[in-house]
Amino acid sequence: MINRRNFLILMAAGVFSIFTGCGENKVAGEKNFSMKDITLNSGYKMPRLGFGTWTLNNSQAEICVLNALKTGFRLIDTARYYGNEKGVGAGVRAAVNENFVTREEIFVTSKIMPGSYNQPDAAIDNSLDALNIGYVDLMLIHQPGANDEGVYKALERAVKAGKIRSIGISNYYTPADFERINRIAEIVPAVIQNENHPLYQNSKLQEYLKRYGTVIESWYPFGGRGNTEKILGNPAILEIAKLHKKTPAQIVIRWNLQAGYIVIPGSKNPAHIAENFNVFDFELSADDMKRIAAINKNRRFENW
Repeated sequence: MINRRNFLILMAAGVFSIFTGCGENKVAGEKNFSMKDITLNSGYKMPRLGFGTWTLNNSQAEICVLNALKTGFRLIDTARYYGNEKGVGAGVRAAVNENFVTREEIFVTSKIMPGSYNQPDAAIDNSLDALNIGYVDLMLIHQPGANDEGVYKALERAVKAGKIRSIGISNYYTPADFERINRIAEIVPAVIQNENHPLYQNSKLQEYLKRYGTVIESWYPFGGRGNTEKILGNPAILEIAKLHKKTPAQIVIRWNLQAGYIVIPGSKNPAHIAENFNVFDFELSADDMKRIAAINKNRRFENW
């Protein structure tokens, strides 16, 4: 476990210098089509591209998670609020039992929901019991709320107890939001999972977080229900997709990777799941990245 003091020492020594080079200008010019993992400030590797399970019930989650893992995904995202942790865990166990992947190769994220903020230690144990996969790779505070600082301290206790490997926060959008948690933290947050897409590119927060090695993970990369056409139908996205002979969704995912984000698109459709993973055989040019950067309207579609 890397605590705050040790992490800052390692940053000064350049051990985590990877985070100073994940902006779009540097990454877009590199010939690195894989970009599949990132080393978090906790010392653990996390896949850069994952499978989101929001809207899936338990039975759907079990089937879709197994399919996603067979497709090549190794990051699976869930939350207590989604009501599908049992299904996600069953899908992970099924994949391990089929012997094409080990538990250690799979990175599972869950989140504590606001209704449990008054009993965070129990909430962590409830998620562990529902998932039934031994440990959670990353656990997040789902969103700001009463006693969220106490929730973070519970997450730190769970790391020390070996229940969770990395911890972070979700839906904290400004440096001040981040610092309100970070100032009471012994373990620096590894990840902030926020709404993030071409119409809302929170580069100010991303730049600020580099000093801590904290990474932004994008939920709603296509804008969410009712908003996908605003992103996938954007003329610049469509033109770039045509240029690379890829779909608009693949362009948005690739943009996330090259801009330094972790990204978790979700789908029930096996063809779309496969499409979303097929983004490691091409690269957006610096001009492509600039065109997508220009789309930014600082527009979020959700208010939490």
